[in-house]
Amino acid sequence: MNLLKGDKVIVISGADKGKVGVIQRVYPKLNKVVVENVNVHKKHKKPTQANPEGSIVEIYAPIDASNVMIVDPKTKKGTRIGHKVVKGKKVRVTKASGTVL
Repeated sequence: MNLLKGDKVIVISGADKGKVGVIQRVYPKLNKVVVENVNVHKKHKKPTQANPEGSIVEIYAPIDASNVMIVDPKTKKGTRIGHKVVKGKKVRVTKASGTVL
């Protein structure tokens, strides 16, 4: 998986197609990512002594990493990621414009 926390991504398929957000969490073993304002679910919390009225909380559920693409900083569109060695260090580059991420 070439995605990291803090990357700006666009959703390319599913109910939230076209939405842009920042990756909050990455689950490499599950090949899933959590993106802000994407795949939002409502969870009903039971009343407790600390919160006697209960509440409805919005949570961000993970989506598959194959359903998102990195947003290219130059073109502002989704792009694939490649790898290149620059000054002895392996870096991620965008396929569309060759920008180092």
